Amino acid sequence: MTHRPDGSPETPAPDPAPRTVVITGASDGIGAEAARQLHHRGHRVVVVGRCPRKTHAVADELGADRHVADFARLDDVRRLAAELRAAYPRIDVLANNAGGIFGDRTPTADGFDLVFQVNHLAPFLLTRLLLDRLLACRASVIQTSSAAARLFGEVVPEDLGRVTHHSPQRAYGTAKLENILFTQELHRRYHDRGLSSAAFHPGVVSSHFASAPGTFLRHVYGNPVARRLMTTPRRAARHLVWLATTRPGVDWTSGTYYERRRPARHPHPQTRDPRIARHLWDTSERLLALGHN
Repeated sequence: MTHRPDGSPETPAPDPAPRTVVITGASDGIGAEAARQLHHRGHRVVVVGRCPRKTHAVADELGADRHVADFARLDDVRRLAAELRAAYPRIDVLANNAGGIFGDRTPTADGFDLVFQVNHLAPFLLTRLLLDRLLACRASVIQTSSAAARLFGEVVPEDLGRVTHHSPQRAYGTAKLENILFTQELHRRYHDRGLSSAAFHPGVVSSHFASAPGTFLRHVYGNPVARRLMTTPRRAARHLVWLATTRPGVDWTSGTYYERRRPARHPHPQTRDPRIARHLWDTSERLLALGHN
């Protein structure tokens, strides 16, 4: 966002082709800031969040549509998909931004690890349930991933969800790695039918992201000195906005994981093995009782 000489924010000129952009995790942090920036650029933003109060507040601020869904409950995801299909004949961008790091391993009502479900299974399910609409619109699917994928992540094919050797950091890093693998496999399966996909690292963001007890990252994110070195949600959201408003195949390459708007220089080794991405997709479908697609 540009500023006037007096320092006040200046509304950017609308983009030439307004798009309908669905953003999950848009009630706070990066998602809320991305919703604001996209709205100011003239796009139709659909705000999706877990907390009704925060979701309604962001949507009311923008005059935007809103949908409430808790990704810790897969029935909420299925209801959300049905609502989106009914309300929006066109979806140009699906931004799978919802996620988080939690404490000790916690099973959901669906029987999966909370970190695995919220960060991977739920957005995978939402994307699959919207797939025909996304294909018809030649949409882009954007995943908010993290450099934690490289630092802590490892997909163990026979132990998805990290039932054994669980730690909050390892579970989160693995889920963010799964976001990248999902991006790659989505590209492999559907790019020739018009769908584009990308994942990105937003930076280390000063937010409420790691507020749950039981993880050392809570102390990092809660440290006033460390927080001064972090980027702001507004700056971090610009990465999502860039992918949502520019052209795949021209401004960015489908199937790619980005850091600072460039393909990651040191990706996780598992992202170089297409068999792992394929296995993750097939296993996710099986866990969710979805037909192969």
